[in-house]
Formats: sequence, structure tokens, C-alpha cells
Amino acid sequence: MSETTTVLIVDDDEEIRELLATYLAGFSIRAQGVGDGKAMRSAMAGTRFDVIILDLMLPDEDGLSLCRQLRRTMDIPIIILTARGESADRVVGLELGADDYVMKPFDPRELVARIHTILRRTRDGKKRDVADVDGDNQWRFDGWTINRVSRQLVTPQGMVVPLSNAEFRLLLVFIERPHRVLSRDQLMDAARGHSAGAFDRSIDLLVSRLRQKLEDDSREPKFLKTVRGEGYLFDAKVIR
Repeated sequence: MSETTTVLIVDDDEEIRELLATYLAGFSIRAQGVGDGKAMRSAMAGTRFDVIILDLMLPDEDGLSLCRQLRRTMDIPIIILTARGESADRVVGLELGADDYVMKPFDPRELVARIHTILRRTRDGKKRDVADVDGDNQWRFDGWTINRVSRQLVTPQGMVVPLSNAEFRLLLVFIERPHRVLSRDQLMDAARGHSAGAFDRSIDLLVSRLRQKLEDDSREPKFLKTVRGEGYLFDAKVIR
């Protein structure tokens, strides 16, 4: 990529940190490795990173807790590293706002590809946001408002509803494609940039959480409707 990329690797395995840093350097990606949450915060206080590669199993604070903390304060892309048996944690990680996951053991080439994909999506999104600052960057539906630049969802009564990174991206996918039936694969591809695979269930969980945020009755939803055997449909008139 033309822009310099700086990555923070948070993993308690020193050998993995060193091997990854060396491998990423071959792709002009500068990497710094730390072994726990305390060291992560210290590194971030002095350096701006483009991506965080975050292991779930850490000696002090677990990766899920750190992912939650990061999402409360910043929008930096997060790739979580997980063991193959931690499927539930992978889903939770995505729900907490992680942008992608890589399963251990992994091919470093796959990780490089994931980093490039996430950064292309992130940088393209920032360019669109900058272009929208002087234009219309809001969508309205049935009294609700969502702003792409501020990433805020506002109720008809004017109250701001907090959304996780994953919830915001999924809601944006629905709003940009109203009245269209979208399969779980389509939703995962559009919201996360890779195939859903075995993680169809994470979309179901995110839809459930969005319904709660939108005060949408799951038994008779007004906005996010389930189309049995096909996927979901956002049933609202969207105005920009």
C-alpha cells in the first residue's frame, strides 16, 4: 500500500510477536509487539498505530476486555487472534467491534491480506466521510437519524443510542439497501469484508441487538424483518 502502515501486535507469545514483526517488515509494514494490556496502553500512548492484532488469551486482561475498552475510545481497526476451539469468543469479539479474526495456527500471508483489506476499507471510508462533511451525511427513517461521520444513532425523541462498531456497520448496510432481502452471507460480506462461513450466527445476534437499540419488537419487527430461509430485510423509507 502507498501509505506507511504501523501495526501493534498484542500477544504473550514472544516468538509469535518476533516472527510476525519480521514477516510484516517484508511487506513494508512496521510492527511493534507487546505481551499484555498494560504494555499495549503504554505503546499506544507514544505511537499512532493503524491496526491492532489482538490475541484473546493474555496473562493479565483478556483480549475481549481489551477490545471492549478500545472500542469505547477509538475506531482503530482490530484483528483478533483466536484458537480454533474458541468459536464463541470469536463471535463475541466481532460483536464487540473487532473488524476481523484470524485463527491460530495461521498463514502469515493471510494476515497480511486481512490487514490490507481492512485498511483499504477504512481509508476509503474516511475519504468518503471527508467528502461528506460539507454535504448530506445523514439518513433518516421513521423519525430516527443516523450520521455516518459522527457514527451516532438518534431516536425520534433526540436521544443518542450507543452502537458498537459492528452494530453501526451492519445498520449502515441495511440503510443503504432498504426493502431488499439480504442473506447472511451478503450482510457479512458487506459489513465485514469477508465471507461469513461458520459465523452466520453472529449476524443473527447483531440483528437481535439492533432490534433492541431500535426498540423493534422481535416478535413483530417494524424495521428489521426476518425472511425465513433467505435472510433479513430493512423495511423503512430512508431519506437522505
